[in-house]
Amino acid sequence: MADMMTDKPRVAVHKFSSCDGCQLAFLNMGDDLLTLLAQLEVVHFAEMGVVDETAEADIAFVEGSVFTAHDRERIQRIRRQSRYLITIGACATSGGVQALRNYADDGADWCQAIYASPQYIDSLATSTPIRQHVKVDFELWGCPINSRQLVALFNALLRGVKPAEQSEKVCLECKRNLNVCTLVASGQPCLGAVTRAGCGALCPRFGRDCYGCYGPSELPNAASLGRWFEGIGLSRAASRRRFKLIHSTAFEAQHRKEADDGAQS
Repeated sequence: MADMMTDKPRVAVHKFSSCDGCQLAFLNMGDDLLTLLAQLEVVHFAEMGVVDETAEADIAFVEGSVFTAHDRERIQRIRRQSRYLITIGACATSGGVQALRNYADDGADWCQAIYASPQYIDSLATSTPIRQHVKVDFELWGCPINSRQLVALFNALLRGVKPAEQSEKVCLECKRNLNVCTLVASGQPCLGAVTRAGCGALCPRFGRDCYGCYGPSELPNAASLGRWFEGIGLSRAASRRRFKLIHSTAFEAQHRKEADDGAQS
């Protein structure tokens, strides 16, 4: 992506199965959004009032997971009509909260219990990240992402610089902010030691433990943290549920990788 950008890049923002929270990070940019709009052309962004899903774009942002057969068809088309594709948020990068359904055996029963006409529900058996279906050029992690991430991303793209990936841990943000450690000092099952930074350590700043909103950090060692959780009183099942809450597929994959690495060593 280092050859960006000439003239005014055409930008599209597409929504898949999600809550729209990551799209709001664009609208919450304030004055930075006005500055940005002078440097690019928005060709599709329904929440901004620009609707043209078929428009070709230099950069396509995608929020949400692939959750329906229609989602699966749309993402293929969007990939074809986009020069670069960037996923934003937990749903697009790892399947999101709705990926918890991937571990359930009674999805059909849920539909029968919730919907009056379940035959019209077109959900797939799993919720999957965008990269499992098409090539993704860059990922912004978070639940939701924030405007700071977008400002930094656009500053890089518009200057032809490869965007920097945030992979350090929330614990480092806590140290810089002089936060009291919720895990050591309070015995709370904080995921900050295995979660990538970017949120500003918002929850620990107010004395709450991290829930892993920004996904696995670089070299997270989730298995070791899980044993710590068991040491402070969580059952093994409760510890695993903690990791699965928001980025279930990403942390589950990390657990499997660490188990395989341990078996080989």
